[in-house]
Amino acid sequence: MRVAVAGASGNIGSLTVTALRRHGHDPVPMSRSHGVDLVAGSGLDEALAGVDVVVDAVSAPPADREATVAYFAAATTNLLRAERDAGVRHHVLLSIVEVHRIAGTAHYSGKREQERLVSAGDVPWTIVPVTQFFDFAATVATWTERNGTAYLAPLLVQPIAPADVAEVLAEVAGGPPQGRHRDVAGPDRQDLVDMARRTHRALGREMRLVPTWEAILGPDMAGNVLLPGPDARTAPTTFDDWLAGQEAERSRAR
Repeated sequence: MRVAVAGASGNIGSLTVTALRRHGHDPVPMSRSHGVDLVAGSGLDEALAGVDVVVDAVSAPPADREATVAYFAAATTNLLRAERDAGVRHHVLLSIVEVHRIAGTAHYSGKREQERLVSAGDVPWTIVPVTQFFDFAATVATWTERNGTAYLAPLLVQPIAPADVAEVLAEVAGGPPQGRHRDVAGPDRQDLVDMARRTHRALGREMRLVPTWEAILGPDMAGNVLLPGPDARTAPTTFDDWLAGQEAERSRAR
C-alpha cells in the first residue's frame, strides 16, 4: 500500500518510513523538509494523492499548554480534511498510554486533542497508545539541567524502543482500522532517574541527577499511572539491549 507518514523527519517518523519499506509498502514522507506544512495545510493535497493510509507521528515543538493544543489541533484538522478529500481509508495515530489520566503536561493536553479530533473525524482510524521511549529519561534530564545538575522525578515507567514503536505502526498501517489499539510497552519496568543515569553513562556524558517531585514532571505521574494496561502488547527490545546499541554507536563515532 501507499502509506504517508506525517512527521517523517522526526525520530519515530523516520524509523516508521524504514519499517514500512521493510513490510513491502510504499512510504510517502511528509514534513516541512518534504514540502508539507501541516499547521498551514500546504502541500497536503499533493502528498496524499493515491495514498491509502496515513500514519501520524507528529510531535509539537516545546511550548505552553495553549500553544501546544493549538498546534496539534491545527495539524490534525488539516490532515484529516486532506485525507477525507483524498479518499484515505485509514488514519493511524501514535499516542501515549494513559494520556487521559494526566493533566499536568502541555504535550499530553495536545495529544488528548489529537485523539478527540481523530475519533470524531470522518476517516476510519486506529489510535496506538505507547509508553515512553527509551531516550525519554535522558531527554527530560536535559530540559532541567543547570550547571551539570538535572532534576528528575522518580517515575515508574515501562519504556519502549523507538524502533519497536515504528514496527508496530507499520504493522497496524497494513491492517484494517481497529479503533483504540491495546497499549504497547517495552518488556521491563524502570525508574526514570536510573534510566537517565545509565543512558548518560552509555553516551559518555557527565551529569549529576537529583530525584525530586518539584521538577517539570509532578506527582500526578507517580505510582502506576504511566504503566500500560494488563492486556498490553509487549515489544521485544530490552532497555539493556538498547543501551548496548547506544554504546556501540558511540564507539563507532570515535
